[in-house]
Amino acid sequence: MSTVHQDADETLAGSPSATAATAATAASPTKLNVRPDLYDERYSPEQYQDMMAMYEGTLQHIEEGEIVKSKVLRVTENAVILDVGFKSEGAVPREEFKDAASLKEGDEVEVFLEHLEDNEGAVVLSKKKADFMRVWERIRVAYESDEPVEGALVKKIKGGVVVDLMGVDAFLPGSQIALRRVPNIDELLGQSYQFKIIKLNKRRRNIVVSRRVILEAERATKREKLMKELETGQVRKGVVKNITDFGAFIDLGGVDGLLHITDMSYGRVSHPSEMVKFGQELEVKILDIDWERERISLGLKQLQSYPWTDVAAKYPVGTRAQGKVVSITNYGAFIELEPGIEGLVHISEMSWTRNVRHPSKIVSIGETIEAVVLKVDEAEEKISLGMKQTEQDPWMMLPLKYPVGTRITGKVRNLTSFGAFVEIEPGIDGLIHISDMSWTKRVQHPSEVVKKGDTVDVLILNIDAESKRISLGLKQAEEDPWLKIGEAYPVGSELKGYVVRLMDKGVVVDLGHDIEGFVPMSQLGIADIQQPADAVKEGQAVDLKVLEVDPIHHRIVLAALGFPDEPLREMPKPPAPSEPESGAPESPEP
Repeated sequence: MSTVHQDADETLAGSPSATAATAATAASPTKLNVRPDLYDERYSPEQYQDMMAMYEGTLQHIEEGEIVKSKVLRVTENAVILDVGFKSEGAVPREEFKDAASLKEGDEVEVFLEHLEDNEGAVVLSKKKADFMRVWERIRVAYESDEPVEGALVKKIKGGVVVDLMGVDAFLPGSQIALRRVPNIDELLGQSYQFKIIKLNKRRRNIVVSRRVILEAERATKREKLMKELETGQVRKGVVKNITDFGAFIDLGGVDGLLHITDMSYGRVSHPSEMVKFGQELEVKILDIDWERERISLGLKQLQSYPWTDVAAKYPVGTRAQGKVVSITNYGAFIELEPGIEGLVHISEMSWTRNVRHPSKIVSIGETIEAVVLKVDEAEEKISLGMKQTEQDPWMMLPLKYPVGTRITGKVRNLTSFGAFVEIEPGIDGLIHISDMSWTKRVQHPSEVVKKGDTVDVLILNIDAESKRISLGLKQAEEDPWLKIGEAYPVGSELKGYVVRLMDKGVVVDLGHDIEGFVPMSQLGIADIQQPADAVKEGQAVDLKVLEVDPIHHRIVLAALGFPDEPLREMPKPPAPSEPESGAPESPEP
């Protein structure tokens, strides 16, 4: 109870004229009903009646559940203290006021009276509920008449956004903000839009609004109008609405069209974002309309001139051109000469001397190179380019630089089953065929004579510039020993050897000093055998006699005198053939 009430009760309690006052009050129904024992003998009933009337006039007649006017007494850190003309003050949390900082003492505000007294005897007030009740009727009318209302996006919450709708909070679900998902809702905060109220519940003070409903209605109206206006071939303005990996969707003013990545530029486009930006306004050409499937195809490059027109005159065969490497494949590299015009440098046209395994060994994406135009096909939109043609073909100079018979020194780069490749110059190899490795020994594999990495002296035997092949001789770099072998192995002389290989018509024997001889089956001295393997083994020792020495055909014919009882000698086995390395031809042509 307030101080005013306590003072009045205490004053009336000490009055000896209570009975008279009670009688006077009962006689006059318009007077205050006061207990007779509370009259003060210092006041007459009439005076006391006037005094009580003056006191009651300071109190407003208020009831719970109504909106009442109040005055600001003070603003604290957490609440606004209000005087509603009742026996105690009321407090409203600051957050219920949108501009609590601007309030000052004496300002009048409307609040909702929830309870006259709470457990502590304080008045329970709500500014938020008062605001809600003031605009509720307008909101209800707008909802029932399906009229739009204006509101501002205030803050983002889980599932959507809070909208300030005529001073009260409404909920805008995320799916109802726009026609498509909004990537960044924060950019919309503070903006005002028209909304439709789609759900209303006064008891729970629940208001749900939608902006998408209004946008869909507007789009439907514009769509109906555009369906009558749009035609294939038209050029119209649009706004980039969405960007995907395959293109961009353009809003033509109520209808969306697809600008495919292949219709953005005559040049190469890796991603649509290279050509257009979200929200960008641009002119596009309508390529196709399919109202049944609701698809409109748009083009941007169709508004530009066709780059392949008169390209043969612009890039005649033989001219040099610079371009950027935009793509690399297994068979070559594509070079962009200008937006929309690309040429192919085939892998075979990249180097005169290198056997290129992959174009990435020569060029890289984004690199600017110079090439020569080899061929132009306007109909197929193809241009053949050559990189090696920007330099002189070194093979054309080789016959002059290295005449037949020239002695050179080179490094063995690779071995194959048919010979060894020796580097003549960086990127240029020559082949020593297996038959040109030794004067006296029948070489089965190049590894019997040379090893990879060896430095050897060779003679130029032949250069085929067109086929890009060089034949080299290893044995020709030395004097032919057959001119003196006849003196070292006279006919009739006897010597010892070892079986190296078994042939169909005899055996080959090693005489030492890299010299081999041949023993025919008829000279083996063994009767009743069909083939040498029936009686002779590789590595077996044999006593021999020289029957014939032929320096012209490089051969020694021998006869077997006997087979000593000795352990078999282990004969070296040639390694398995290997694949040729880069720069080595795949077949021998000495």
